[in-house]
Amino acid sequence: MSAFAENELAYLRSGRRLARIATVGRDGTPHVVPVGWAFNAETDTIDVGGNDFALTKKFRDVDRSGRAAIVIDEVLEPWRPRGIEVRGRAEAIEGPVAMIRIHPDRVRSWGL
Repeated sequence: MSAFAENELAYLRSGRRLARIATVGRDGTPHVVPVGWAFNAETDTIDVGGNDFALTKKFRDVDRSGRAAIVIDEVLEPWRPRGIEVRGRAEAIEGPVAMIRIHPDRVRSWGL
């Protein structure tokens, strides 16, 4: 069973590719940056990646803390915001294609 409702799964599969990930630095300071992402149906996770990803602060933050949050959203005309926030356990996965994998503990959506 997925952590996501059917309308949330439809939104995740509908072609959006830009989101903002939040991590927490060693000193407790929040760090929020735009990222590319994909929904991984096999693992029911959000996978985040990019160029030289294993060298980034967000990757180091997740490697240390094991936690992350991501917001995938948009605004439709005239003013109809919609999106999903996913919070949860996160893995910093090294390898030829480094990534952060977010396992949902909390999913909230709006406007879908």
